[in-house]
Order: sequence, then structure tokens, then C-alpha cells
Amino acid sequence: MPELTLSNLLEFTRDGEWGESAPCAGYVRMQVVRGTDFERVRFGDLSTLPIRYIRKDIAERKALKAGDLLIETAGGTKDQPTGRTVLISEAIIEAATDPLIPASFARFLRTKSDAVDSAYLFWKLQAEYKSGAIFPYHIQHTGVARFQYTQFAASHILDLPGDMDYQRDVASTLTALDDKIGLNRRMNETLEAIAQAIFRDWFIDFGPVRRKMAGVTDPVAIMGGLTLGPNRAAELAALFPAALDDDDLPVGWSERPIGELVDIAGGSTPSTADESLWQPAEHRWATPKDLSSMSDLALFETGRRISAAGLAKITSGLLPVGTVLLSSRAPIGYLAIAQAPVAINQGFIALKPTKDFGSAYLYLWCKANMEAVLANANGSTFQEISKKNFRPITSAVPGECSLIRAFGEIAEPMFARIVSAAAENRTLAETRDYLLPRLMSGEVRVGDAALEIAA
Repeated sequence: MPELTLSNLLEFTRDGEWGESAPCAGYVRMQVVRGTDFERVRFGDLSTLPIRYIRKDIAERKALKAGDLLIETAGGTKDQPTGRTVLISEAIIEAATDPLIPASFARFLRTKSDAVDSAYLFWKLQAEYKSGAIFPYHIQHTGVARFQYTQFAASHILDLPGDMDYQRDVASTLTALDDKIGLNRRMNETLEAIAQAIFRDWFIDFGPVRRKMAGVTDPVAIMGGLTLGPNRAAELAALFPAALDDDDLPVGWSERPIGELVDIAGGSTPSTADESLWQPAEHRWATPKDLSSMSDLALFETGRRISAAGLAKITSGLLPVGTVLLSSRAPIGYLAIAQAPVAINQGFIALKPTKDFGSAYLYLWCKANMEAVLANANGSTFQEISKKNFRPITSAVPGECSLIRAFGEIAEPMFARIVSAAAENRTLAETRDYLLPRLMSGEVRVGDAALEIAA
């Protein structure tokens, strides 16, 4: 493998821009990619990119093209050093609503096409980051953490295979895993959006009731076209009344506190000084931090495990599979559905499902009522929603639970598919991260990697 530095491989590189927040004469509207956006952009999600206005001549020089790499040069933290990268693919360029440009705390790298495959270089830099090989170039003074890019590009040796076809094969193998992860994520987002749309139509907007009041008689139309099959639509339409009462609720419905519908639990943290509370580590124990990096709603693993003695000191006890976990502080609003029995710390509110109020309903209830959750929070140092303030939050509930159970029959299979795809993504990511250093070092060849993926 020839030993090269990053600077040997680049046609040119540029720092990013931040520009102006409002339109100006001679400025171009662009979407700006920040370091915090890298992970989402990598999987095709551009929803968090801010719109900024960049001077036209700068925009022409720095607009991103397919094959460009971005590297974060400032803004990292102690737990997340600078130096993260993302590859701008053709699909990302096509998905953008405006030309793309890196933010001022990043720079883009445009490779020499005859020196290295840009996708392979992305994976090589990923391997260097994951191994910690580039961490010495991360510096933290009293201000913003920075990545010493110039020193890194000029002095850090990158061992690369000289065979460009082999580089492309390696990059293709690893990218295929990422593509499947991205596909699963998009499918999950679609399924959750469908479930949210049905929940809102039934329980927030009372769409079927209002359509009946408007004179609609076709069951499929009454259900807003959200339910396939006329027979099933007729069964569901019959569960909704045809009028609203004086409180603008469907006849027979009432506003009820969530604390009357399901059991609400909180958690605690045993002493960290007493090792007997943590060893032997037999049970899962979660903190909101375990939810902050999740891309799917299914909580599989947690940051720590705890002993039976430690579990006995946690007020929540061991919560059952299907429990909906809502982070109650710093920040409020992370959500997950436990896929294994789990205990929680005091940063959570847990909603235990019942035969009537299942996981999907409770998860979507939290999403739909998040404004009320935030409004009931208080605190001087940081906002927190207590169980006492959470339990009284009300929502409209049918007098009979048959409609809620019917919703569960529709939504729970969707959530089961989401959980299944999330589990597959974990396996795909583990496979990718296992293969990455081995493919880069030559310990595993592309043909061997394909066999491992198939297995």
C-alpha cells in the first residue's frame, strides 16, 4: 500500500461559509451542512439543514458536488472529537432543495480522480476516526474545540491500496450496508408518519365524526382514505359517533387525565459508590442519554446494567417490554419503546401499556401532546416535567375502549415492523463497523466480506 497524506490526494479544499440569514442583493440561497448534520445527511435526511444566503462568487467556488467530502474542523466535544466526515453522494445532491455548502466549522475536500476513489477515502477517514488515530489533531483550549486540519492533511500517513478497482469494491461493500440502513430508516419514518396521521385524525381532529356530520356516507371516505378495504372501513366508521357535544367532543367521549388511563412510573439512581449495586450486572438500566443518539424508536440496549440489589433500590422496578419511555428533563421529549425489561433513572417518565392502551397509542399520545407536556414543565436550572405534573394532562378518550383497541390493531403491526427494521439496522451497523478496519487493513478482502454479510 502506498503511503500518502491527505494533501497528496486532493484537487483542492475550501473552508465553509455561514453567510447571511436573510436574502441580500448578489447573494445565493443555499443549504448549509454543519457538523451536527453529518449523521443525518449521511443517510439522506436533509431536514435539519439551515437556509443561508451566500455571496454569489463564493457560492460558485464552494458549492458542493457529488463525490465531495466534508470534514468537521471545529465544534467537537470531549466525548465527540472533531474530525468527523461525510460523503456527499449524488442522491444527496438530488435530494437538496438548494445548492449545498459546508458551514464555517467544516471544509470540503475534492479528490483527484486518478489518486483515490472519493467513497473509499470517506471510509478510510471513518476508520481513522473510529480507531482514534486522528484524535491527536483535536485540540481543546478554553473556547471551541478545533481540528488541526492543515497539520493532519500534511503529515498524517494514509495507507491506501493502489488498485482503484479494489478501492471501489471496498467502498461499494461498505456503502451497501449504509444504504440498507438508510432505506430502513426512511421506511420507519414513513410507517411512523402514517400511524401519526391516523392517530391525529381519529383522536385529535375527530375527522371521521366531522365527515359524518358533513353528510359523508361512504365508509372509506368517512375514514379519510387512511384505512384500506371497504369492509374494514365500515367496521371502523361504525365506532365513531355522528355528532359533537357542547364541549366540541365526539358524543360519548370525555377529557381524561393520562394518569387515569395507564400507570405512570419514574425511576432513580442507586449509589455509584457501592459496586454491589452494579455487580453482577444482570438487568438493563436506562438514562435519557441512551435515547439521545437513537435513530429509531426501539430501545434495545442501555448504557449500563445493574445488579438485583441495585434494581431493588430503583423506584420504577423492572418495566415490561412495550413500556413507553419519555425523557423528562435535559431535554424533555426523547421517546422510545422498551424492547427488553428495563429499569430507568429519574430522568424519565414511563407509561406502562395495557390491553386497551398499547405501546403505539401511548407513544403517539406523547408525540401529539408534547406541547402540553412542555407547558407543564418547570425548573430554574433546566426544565423538567414531574410525574405529578404529567399525570393530569388530559386528552379526548372514547367512552368505550373498542375504538382504541381497533387503533392498536392497525398501529401495532406498523410499530412491530419499525422495531424489526431497527433491529436489522443494529446488525447492519455492527457488521459495517466490524468490517471497516479489517477491509482497510487488508485483513479481510472484499470477497470474504461479502460472505460475512450474507451469513
